[in-house]
Amino acid sequence: MSFRRVVTAKNGAGKSVVVSDGTSPREMALKHTPGFVSAPIWMAAATPTLPADGKDPMSVPGSSLLPGPGGSAFLVVTFPPDNVMMSPEFNPALAGPEHVAAAPGIAETFEMDNPGMHTTPTLDYACVIDGQIVLELDDGVTVQLKSGDTVVQQGARHAWRNPSDKPATLAFVLLGAART
Repeated sequence: MSFRRVVTAKNGAGKSVVVSDGTSPREMALKHTPGFVSAPIWMAAATPTLPADGKDPMSVPGSSLLPGPGGSAFLVVTFPPDNVMMSPEFNPALAGPEHVAAAPGIAETFEMDNPGMHTTPTLDYACVIDGQIVLELDDGVTVQLKSGDTVVQQGARHAWRNPSDKPATLAFVLLGAART
């Protein structure tokens, strides 16, 4: 699946215009995790200024998608069914580096001894766009989510599980948070 990204701004005359219409340059369908699509849509390293500077923050390959304090990131992710990772053909040694390439900064927060579990230093807004998914928290607590459901994640340790037989697509906005 590919995600259309329309970016608007104002031109030199102050008129609203479309400056980009297509997929994000960082969108990636993972080869070694079939059905997993990472589509980083936009980032801001700090509070944005307007008018925009005209630069596409997604045009820098390999830069971290994990925003620092005051920054933000907007991503759309399709999670394949869990049985993809349970398949005899699934090779974690090939899939791991691909996930790091698709989501640098975020992938490094994943726990090696608890696959899928991670904690990001962000306030996250999530919306299930399509399908069903399970949010797993500490101590095995799970929350079943379906299309239209939303989650506000406040730096909590979690994993996304898809026990269904169909992909699930979620949109995320990550806000870089200051630690107290």
